[in-house]
Amino acid sequence: MADNLYPTASRELNQKRQELAPEINDAFVAFSKSVFKAGALDTKTKQLIAVAAAHVTQCPYCIRGHAKQALRAGATREEVMEAVWVAAEMRAGAAVAHSNLALDEMNETGG
Repeated sequence: MADNLYPTASRELNQKRQELAPEINDAFVAFSKSVFKAGALDTKTKQLIAVAAAHVTQCPYCIRGHAKQALRAGATREEVMEAVWVAAEMRAGAAVAHSNLALDEMNETGG
């Protein structure tokens, strides 16, 4: 049994991913670089968005990587934490909003 649910990111795993689908991997790397390049949004803002999205998607690799990149892009620890709280509110808000489905179903079935 593995010590961790997720394997530690490593050069070997990255290399294997590249070997198994090199063209797709290269396209993804180029896409990622393009997305995170400063444009209408600066790099710091994009990294803070990524921190929030990583928490909503619950990707541990993304959480670690984008938190580190946000700090490198000039975000403060407080800004990173606020991005996490925005993600938490959005996820909780979605659950509340989707209660409309349950309420609608209960109305349909006379509950």
